[in-house]
Formats: sequence, C-alpha cells, structure tokens
Amino acid sequence: MNRKYRKTVIAGNWKMNKTPSETKEFMTQLKAIMPKGRWCDVALCVPAVCIPAAVRAMRETRVGIGAENCNPNPSGAYTGEIATNMLTDAGCKYVIIGHSERRAMGETDADVNAKVLAALDAGLIPIMCCGESLEQRQNGVTAEWITMQIKLGLKDVPEDKIRKVIIAYEPIWAIGTGLTATPEQAEEVCEMIRSVVRKLYSSKNARAISILYGGSMNEKNAFELLAQPDIDGGLIGGASLVPEKFVKIIEAANQPTV
Repeated sequence: MNRKYRKTVIAGNWKMNKTPSETKEFMTQLKAIMPKGRWCDVALCVPAVCIPAAVRAMRETRVGIGAENCNPNPSGAYTGEIATNMLTDAGCKYVIIGHSERRAMGETDADVNAKVLAALDAGLIPIMCCGESLEQRQNGVTAEWITMQIKLGLKDVPEDKIRKVIIAYEPIWAIGTGLTATPEQAEEVCEMIRSVVRKLYSSKNARAISILYGGSMNEKNAFELLAQPDIDGGLIGGASLVPEKFVKIIEAANQPTV
C-alpha cells in the first residue's frame, strides 16, 4: 500500500449469499466491531435484493455499499438486468464489473468496457476485475493477457475519470480454491497493471489509482499481501461473509506504511 498517493480499499464481494434479513443482522454485528480509525475505505458489494437493507443499516457509517454487476443500458427490454441509475438511486456507491465468474458466463471485454463507461457516467465507482487462468500462468502469458484486459476494459475512459476506477487483480486459479498467489506473485502483477495504466494515461494517474488483490485474501494472509507497495486493498469473497474475519482484514489494511 502507499497511502501517500492513493486510497486503500477493502471491498467485500458476497456473491450469491445472504438474504435481506441476514444482511441486516450482519451489518449490526459488523458495526459493533468496526475499527474506530479510518485509514482505509470499506465497501460491501451485495446481491441486488440486499442493497436496500445494506444501505439502511450502514447509513450512519462510512461503509459504502455496492452492487455485484450492472447493465450498461439506461433502460429497456433487458429482463432481470439492473441499470446503473437504479443502483445509484438505491444508494450504491460501488459496482463490481468483469468478475471472473461473470466472464465465465460469457461476459466479454467489450461488455466490461461498456459497463465501466456506464458506471462512471452514473457516478458509481467501478471495481473492474482482471486475471489469468492457471493454464495462462503456466504458459507464461499472464502479462499479455492482463494487459489486453486492462486496455480493452478502459477503452474510451477519459483521463479525468480514470482515478475513479478501481482495478482488482483476481487470479482465476486462486478464487474459491484456497490457493493464494504469494505476496511476490501478487505484487508483480499489480505493479505490471500500474505500468499499463501509466502508459495509457500518465505516471501521476498511475500513482493515484487503487489496485486490489482478489484471490482468496483472508484474515490470515491479508497483512503480508497488503504490505506490498502496489497492492492497495482487497476484493474479499468468503471472508467478507463473516464480520470477525472481515474486520481482521480491515485491521490488516490499517497497518503502518513506509
């Protein structure tokens, strides 16, 4: 982390877990044990039906609520989809875009780009995901693959909005598998992502953008991962469903930095 230049962000991704009533209970428990200081930003991206309950429960706190997906169209015949203006009206601040599980369902880089642009236009903070498969890592194409994802995902994002984008590196081989990239492996890719942003925009913008690690970060490995200079937080899956574990990760993000 480097708090001198950019925000540290711990974002939970609940995926398809918890009901609205369970959300209210979780938030009550979380509020009771949240660290008092505010060194990092905290976000919880929850299922669409849980958004109103989450927003109500956390209204008096500094925890931002987010969605797990959005549709790039402002309205129309898209049954089951949710537009960005619906999310902002519901009280969302963040939205996850391009998660590997969505990409596995057929979402393309062009889809990701359209959603990023729509989210920015609506005033949401997009958490744009990228990452490689185990096969791609073993074949030595991690850098090329992720560079392509970044370039296509950020296509037409103007320079005055790039700092509002958060990028999450999630090695697909380390999601929900219990495997985690070593701090050195994670740092190497996050540093590379920053260099791509530097080439697309500028050194100043690259220094300011927050890059999260999203591959099975938990309360046990968070401190070491977050000590890396180019890892500015985490996109947390399973550990974000347990208040005590999530708080331990927030505390790890509040560690002193050099």
